Amino acid sequence: METVQQLIPLAKEIMAQKPNRKMLKLYVLGSVLAFFGVVIGLVETVCSPFTASRRLREEEAAVAALQAARERKALPTQALLEKGKQQEAILCTRALSNRQHAS
Repeated sequence: METVQQLIPLAKEIMAQKPNRKMLKLYVLGSVLAFFGVVIGLVETVCSPFTASRRLREEEAAVAALQAARERKALPTQALLEKGKQQEAILCTRALSNRQHAS
């Protein structure tokens, strides 16, 4: 409210000095731009929580999609590793059984 109270004396002082048209247009343009800046700032402040939560949800969805893709890639390699371990276990039991018979 202080700025509004300061505007009135400023406007009276400007009118008392009898400014030319260019200066008056410049003051009006500056005031309009300042007003639009305040309005845009208020709208941005009010809407920012909604956009922030939407971005957070989008990022979480992207991370979940990447993790799902990694898991899908990991499943075949994990299955191959398990199959290889089973084959090694079979070979080890065969080797142990051969040693038992050989001695």
